[in-house]
Amino acid sequence: MISIRCDYTPLVGTPALPADLGFGRVFTDAMFVQDYAAQAGWHDARIVPYAPLALDPAAQAFHCGQMVFDGTKAYRRPDGRINLFRVERNAQRFNHSAQRMGMPQVPVSDHVEAIAELVRAQSRWVPDRTDAALYIRPVMIGVEPTLQVRAALAFIHYVILSPVGSLYGASFKPVSVYVSHEHVRAVRGGTGEAKTPGNYAGSLYAGEQARTHGHDQVLWLDAVERRYVDEVGAMNIAFVYEGRHIRTPVLSGSILPGITRESLLRLAPDLGYTVEEARIDLDEVFDGIARGTITEAFGMGTGAVISPVGRLAYREREALLNRFEPGPVARALFDALTGIQYGRIPDPYGWTRTLEPL
Repeated sequence: MISIRCDYTPLVGTPALPADLGFGRVFTDAMFVQDYAAQAGWHDARIVPYAPLALDPAAQAFHCGQMVFDGTKAYRRPDGRINLFRVERNAQRFNHSAQRMGMPQVPVSDHVEAIAELVRAQSRWVPDRTDAALYIRPVMIGVEPTLQVRAALAFIHYVILSPVGSLYGASFKPVSVYVSHEHVRAVRGGTGEAKTPGNYAGSLYAGEQARTHGHDQVLWLDAVERRYVDEVGAMNIAFVYEGRHIRTPVLSGSILPGITRESLLRLAPDLGYTVEEARIDLDEVFDGIARGTITEAFGMGTGAVISPVGRLAYREREALLNRFEPGPVARALFDALTGIQYGRIPDPYGWTRTLEPL
């Protein structure tokens, strides 16, 4: 069991949060940190005041990009307590990412306990709003000062917290998606299924291109044939057929295994929908929208939970989905999953862990 030293004195009272929290712009006043050395392993676990990290300019993270992160949330329940959602699965995915990047793993129980202790210490920062939560960002970076191209021998694992609203601003507003035909996000055998910053850095240029053309996000195609759907922005994607059948791209090694995706695929059959993981051809998507057999599309991820797709644009082709309005399937899934996350409805799956605030 991890032993966490607390070098932080919790304050009292509710912090004054802005009406528009945005996403990842406001941070709490404490963080969790622990260190790793090849001989000592993980040590010196502590909760400290939020502050900049002091890193050597030659730290491996800057030169080899040896970094991973993950994301989950804490939710304010109607009774005032706090729910964590599937935090063990996020800890497992964090370790999978770390392994792919040649980094040490953090014991899942230690990772979960660090998050729980930090959220308890920062419980006054969990928003009491139906459209907001406390975002949890665990990170690991290589900090050994060397320019050698190899795995580092020293690391920092830290967790920061951010009160957040909806990822894309107006809650549940559909997004316009530009299909990239020039650039790809990841390739099978690469790092696409790891949550490492390099994947996101490589996506930024295409994202900026999409925005200059009036779109909100990029839909990525597979890197080999440039034909099959991979992800949308930083989220998994799903298509709804005839209002009842949900198809999502199969995990190919280039797609991040989303916890929200996994949860929705488990939840959907209990709401009366059928689900399928398959290779999805982009031409078939446009044809299905034109014929009316594809009735909805939506992204799935921690930040937005569900983000309806209202428009797809690819070269000279454009397709409108559900009159650029959120569809009923996306809405039903969103309401059911967020109901569990916020503790508004029972959790029959054992996905939540409830904390008592300080």
